[in-house]
Parts: sequence; C-alpha cells; structure tokens
Amino acid sequence: MKTVNVAIMGIGTVGGGAYDILTANRDLIRRTRGLDICVTAVLDRSPEYVAKRTGGAARAATLDEIIADKSISIVVETMGGVEPAKTFIIKALLSGKSVVTANKELISKHWSELETAAKKGGAGLYFEASCVGGVPVIRALTMSMQGDNITELTGIINGTTNYILTKMDEDGKSFDAALKEAQAAGFAEANPAADVEGYDAMYKLSILSSLAFHTSVPYGCVYREGITAVTQSDVENGRALGYTLKLLAIGRKRGDKIEVRVHPTFLPHNHPLAAVRNEFNAVFLKGDGVDDIMLYGRGAGARPTGSAIVSDIVTCAKAAEPTYSTFNNNGQLNPPTEIEQDFTSKYYLSLTLPDNAGTLSKITEILGNFGISIGAVIQKEASDGFARVLFLTHDTRENAVRGAIEKFKKSPRVKSVDSLIRVI
Repeated sequence: MKTVNVAIMGIGTVGGGAYDILTANRDLIRRTRGLDICVTAVLDRSPEYVAKRTGGAARAATLDEIIADKSISIVVETMGGVEPAKTFIIKALLSGKSVVTANKELISKHWSELETAAKKGGAGLYFEASCVGGVPVIRALTMSMQGDNITELTGIINGTTNYILTKMDEDGKSFDAALKEAQAAGFAEANPAADVEGYDAMYKLSILSSLAFHTSVPYGCVYREGITAVTQSDVENGRALGYTLKLLAIGRKRGDKIEVRVHPTFLPHNHPLAAVRNEFNAVFLKGDGVDDIMLYGRGAGARPTGSAIVSDIVTCAKAAEPTYSTFNNNGQLNPPTEIEQDFTSKYYLSLTLPDNAGTLSKITEILGNFGISIGAVIQKEASDGFARVLFLTHDTRENAVRGAIEKFKKSPRVKSVDSLIRVI
C-alpha cells in the first residue's frame, strides 16, 4: 500500500473539513484506493487551534520546515487570499511538492505563474475545491467531457447570493434583511462585498470558462454586476411575470467569440436552475456530444469543500504524472479569441414616468430608435403623478439597451431608471 504524507497550510473551516474527512475516512481510502494518506504537518498561525483541532498532529513552525521534509509529497493550501498563499504555493511547487488548493481568487489572478512553477518543479497543481465547493464541475470538464466541444456554461456558483435571493423570493424579505439572515446563518461574511458584488462568481467563471473553452479567459474580461441594487419590487414583479431571480454566471462560445458575464438574471420558473434554493449551487453545461448536463450540490462549507480537496489529494496521489492546462495559460486572452461585450439577451426594464398622456409613446419611440422590440408593457398603479412602467424586450443587443438607458437618464419624460435585469 502506498503511503502519502500531506501537509495542510491553514486549518480553519475548509482545511479543518479536509482534515476531518481524511481522518474519518482513512480506512475507506485505504481499502478502496490503496492509499494510506497521513497528515504529518500542519501550518497555521494559531498553534493552540492546531493542537485542539488535530489532537496532537505534527505542527510545522514554518513553511521551510515543510519544504525540507522529503517525505511530504502533497501540500494543501486553505489559507485564502493572495498573499502569503501565492508565495508559499510557488515555493512548494518549485520544490517538487504537488499542491491542492481551494483558493479561487489566487487561481483566477495568478494561475499562469502557479502553473509555470508547477512545471519547473515537476509537480501537480489541483484546484477542484476552488469552484462550486463539493460539486465536481472541474473534474467533469477536465476528465469526463474531453471529447465534447463545450459551447455553454451557466451556473449559480455563489451560495451567499443564492441564499439571499431565495429569502427575498420565498419570505418576502428585503435585501438588507436577507443579508443579515445569511450572515447569522454563517453563509455570508461580516464584509459580504466579494459575494454580493459578484467578485467571487467572477473569479470562478474565469476559471471554469477557461477550462470549458480551452482558452485563457482572464477575470478582467468577465462582465460583473452584483445583487445589491435588487429590490423586493423586482423580485415580486418577476414572479408575477413567471420568472425567478438568480445571480448567474454565464459563459458562451461561438466560434472565436466568448461571452462571460455575472449578473442578476430572471429565469423562467420551469428552468432547472430556478429550482436551486438557499445556499445550494448548480452548473448547467452544454456539449456538442453529451448535450445538456446539470451538476448540483452544496457550493461551500467545511465538509463539501473539504470533500473536493480530498478528491484532489487522491487524484494527485494516483496520477502517473501531472497534467496541465490544455491551452496557452499565460494570463492573457489567447488570440484569436475575442470577448463578446455586445451580447444578446432579453431585458426587464423598470422606469418611473410622469403619468401624462403621450409619455409612454415617447418612451417606446426611444426604444424603437435603438432597435429594441418590446414583448410586453405593464403599468403599475400611479401615485403622486408618477407611474412605474415595466418593459420586457425581445432579444436585443446589450449596447442598444445601454444606449437607451443613457437617453432615458437625460430625458425630462423619465423620472428614474429603477431596474435593468437580463432575462433568459
């Protein structure tokens, strides 16, 4: 039986979850995989926490201690953030130790540097846990759909925002109230900006779209819009129109053009992703051979994410040699790939207008001047001389809608542009 010695850097929520699974399922992994995986070193800034969590497992005082230990072949990084995680990982890779990480921000921003170090050291770099927690979407893309030309990737890949939007939809809560509940339940950080502003989903979509479309898609190419401007009125209006609101990550490939975007999106109630509730995640993939696949599960948490880390440890330990990106992973957009910014969508638009004769016809004229075809118009009850008017468009171009919005903001016939939400 092969013995595999592992070091863990950072034994908080995620690292602790991986440690617990490795400990609890050690015999299972021995029996089914022929591997005896031993955590022989733990590096954490709190020695007391290490002692309490591991029950006396070896604590490493420094990274150099781990690097110097020739018996350790795999290093797990669950510290989070860019530094010192980046420096630590590169040093481990250059020393020939394979690295398993859950760090989506680091992978998204510095994947090229990390992979270069891995190649120089002859080591592996594994990051299944960086995207969608315990849902094996990276494994599906890299090991199950190798023969498919993947053309679409659509997902709910942030559990915090999905929890918030579920509470707004099902319980009628405001954004602020739903956020506080998510924080109390442990699904949102004290500073939730990375989640609610869409950064977390942006990092993940950069990674997943690069893997799906076999080309480098830098995170800066991803259009990003969070959910902080979503109101209870938007959620209620969407429900009445037959839609559920989700923060979606969307990647599509058409020839050499790729669109990658993260934003609130109305989905028809019967869409499979509309049924994904609370902190759960799901990713919908379309390949030219397999057609549609949906992967669903917990997108965060100690044990789901820890499960993905353990899977990577086992995969690394069983691999005959490391594998690397299928594309030129240089951190830049690979020619001839182009990012499609003027993408096509349907739109939900909410305006507050003076309740005067001729106002609506002027608004529809402006939309028509931008080539925007209207599918439905709904006027809410007027008050104080103003009316809330909702528009649902047919498929149209993003730039056309943005042009119309700028025109509305300057028009005396429009009191305010209240909401603009894309529709599938």
